Parts: sequence; structure tokens; C-alpha cells
Amino acid sequence: MKPALFAAPPAASADPGAARPAPAPAGPLAAPIAFVVKTGAITAMEIRKLQHDPFDLVTRAVQPVLWLTVFGQVFGRLRALPAGLGPYLDFLAPGVLAQSVIYIAIFQGIAVIWERDQGTLQKFLVSPTPRAALVLGKGLAAGVRGTTQAVTIFVLALIMGVNVRWDPLALLGILGLVLLGGNFFATLSLVIAALVRSRERVQGMGQLITMPLFFASNALYPIALMPGWVAVLAHCNPLSYMVDGLRTLMVVSGTSTLGLPLDFGVLLLANAAIVALAAYLYPNVVR
Repeated sequence: MKPALFAAPPAASADPGAARPAPAPAGPLAAPIAFVVKTGAITAMEIRKLQHDPFDLVTRAVQPVLWLTVFGQVFGRLRALPAGLGPYLDFLAPGVLAQSVIYIAIFQGIAVIWERDQGTLQKFLVSPTPRAALVLGKGLAAGVRGTTQAVTIFVLALIMGVNVRWDPLALLGILGLVLLGGNFFATLSLVIAALVRSRERVQGMGQLITMPLFFASNALYPIALMPGWVAVLAHCNPLSYMVDGLRTLMVVSGTSTLGLPLDFGVLLLANAAIVALAAYLYPNVVR
């Protein structure tokens, strides 16, 4: 037997072109690229859950449809809007779209509690995936689900005679606003879940804050018609900036009262702040 020192070297692979693992990215962009990849993986995982329960999107579309068909038709006859804002249905449609995004996103925390009870969340928290990527991935998935509601509202608005814009840049802007709004309110729900740690409490808090957020915004009426204290709340409400941007980009007669740069800027800052807070509080869900 040959001594180990003289052992024959291992045989070369018969296939010199055999696939080898791709090297990990290096350099200053390595960490951001890894963060984006992990966030995308979490988002894709959340979206795949829709294949098991697509009926959830249908049920959540009922209330916004009722707002647009019943509330919009009735209040459109009152002609309460100031001159220059166009038909009330045109004014209302972007607000209803924003509302539908809220209803999809605001109960995201309930799913996190379920994951904790099943032991899935604990596995994610001990994995190398950053907590911010876990939070952002779940929030963006809520925004993607919101785009399905946007399609429903667009089709219904067309049927009802709303003057919808079809400019590709406007549609891209609407997509961005829906993603930002969905991410913000879904992440807010994750913060609530980290604080109350109970499905019933998350559901109760979601129902408690949804209506004040909706009514203390410009979704149903212009800020100029609000009492002073309600107008202050509306200017502090991220939903107002989402609705203002949607109204500017979605309907032909839409005009921005706050400014598109401010709409996107406020939403981006609000998302950055809420994601950082949720990432910090996220481990509290399992404590």
C-alpha cells in the first residue's frame, strides 16, 4: 500500500464544463445585492400563498366596489365638490383604490402570529436573513396584492364612466404608489403584531385604525373642506399623500393639491421609518 504522502491525486472531473457554484458577489455592492435577493425571496414566498387562497382577494374587493358603486353614485348627486375638481366619481375612484390597498395590508400582522404559532417565524429569525428583509418582503407582497385590487378598481371605474388616464408613465407611478402604500400599512400591522402578540388584538387594532385613517384623509373629500383640526390630521396621514398621488395620475381631471414630489417623498420616508421600527420590534412577536 502506498503511503498517504504519495497517494494519487483525485481524478479530474470527466466533465470539465461541470457547473460550479456561482461565487458570492464581492465588493461594496455585495451587501445591498444580498439584501435585495433575500427581500425578493420573502416577497415571492408570500405571493405564492395566494395560490392556496385566491378567494381572499375577491372578498376584500367587495367593500371598495360597494363604496364606488353606492357611495359614489349617491354623493355624486350632491355636487358638493368645489368647482374645478371634476365629477365626484372621478374624485372618489383613487380614494377607493387606496382604501382597498389598506384593507389588504392592515391585517398582515395576523399572518405573522400564525407563523409564530406554527414555528415558522422562529426559523426565519435565526436564519441569516436580515430582519429588515423579512419585514420589507412581507410588506412588498401586500403591495403586490394591492395591484390586483387596482386592476379591479380600474375596470369598474371604466364601466362607470370615470375618465381614467392610460399614460404608461402615469400607470407606472400608480404602481409605485400602490406598492409604497401597501408596504407601509402592512408593516404598520407588523408593528402592531409585535406589540400586542395576539391574533384577536391585531384584528381589533386593524379595525380600530382603518376607519380613522380613511376618514381623516382626502379620500372622500378635499382637505380644503375639512375643519382645521381634521385638516391637520390629514396632512399627517400618509394615506392622504397616497390618495393625492393616485388622484393626480389616475384620472384625467385629477389635480395634486400637495405635489407629486412631496407625495412620493413623504411615502418613501414613512416607509423607511416604519420598516426600521418593525425590524427592531420583530423579535418581540415570539417573546
